[in-house]
Amino acid sequence: MTPSGATGREPVAVDAGGIMAAMHIKARTRTSPDTAGPARHSAAGTPKRAAHSGCAGCLARPLAVCASIPATETQALEAVAGEVLLPAGATLAHEGDARREVYTVTRGMLRRVRLLPDGRRLVAGFLMVGDFIGFSGAPHYRHTLEAVTDCVLCVFPMQSMRSLCQRYPDLESGLLAQACSELDATRGSLMLLARLGPSERLAGFLVELAERQRRRGAPAGQVDLPMTRADIADHLGLTIETVSRSFTKLRQSGAVAFTDPHRIDLVDVPALRASAGL
Repeated sequence: MTPSGATGREPVAVDAGGIMAAMHIKARTRTSPDTAGPARHSAAGTPKRAAHSGCAGCLARPLAVCASIPATETQALEAVAGEVLLPAGATLAHEGDARREVYTVTRGMLRRVRLLPDGRRLVAGFLMVGDFIGFSGAPHYRHTLEAVTDCVLCVFPMQSMRSLCQRYPDLESGLLAQACSELDATRGSLMLLARLGPSERLAGFLVELAERQRRRGAPAGQVDLPMTRADIADHLGLTIETVSRSFTKLRQSGAVAFTDPHRIDLVDVPALRASAGL
């Protein structure tokens, strides 16, 4: 579990309906719970470039690092920015590609994927509205970035973003805060995978994803899952069958309830948190 959107800042007040619409968690972009991610990609669309639509009214801005730039000076961003339109199942960048651009997610959800030498797939985390992609000490991408739903991203040349960081020190501080939060989340994930059982891992995943979505305007006590059960399994180090059994176990315990496998009601959040050691 890697809550990449955490930046160390206090949650901001945002328009609930607008942010959730921007997240694009809709039934028409979902896939069957038993459909493995890679099987969909041969028919997936390709990224498209578009002119930047402007920062005014951007629903992702309160959640993104670019909020560090004063609203009166967003023309500095707009002058160097573009947009990438990414259909569900399409790939933004492949593992090993050179890093030349950075991105902010303004609509939809992506997953970070790595293929292990023995062919197994690791889903390292999920990226949501407001999350920033691209700054790293590595010159190449260490993960493949794939769209879970239809996505829109702001794109900036790497050098342009470096120049903006020099001009706006708060922007650089925001990026550092996000990097530290991601590091903390990664350490938490290692503990989760090493010490907890399947249903405990799933409980922690649901609680943390629900909290990330709540900061984006979603109702408390509910979590949307646009990803497949295979994505969740490859994220938690489990099989699809074990993930399904763990959902059943949590539902039978009364901790969760659902009729739609992509929308889960967290009935007993304290019990879920205690189970996951949160």
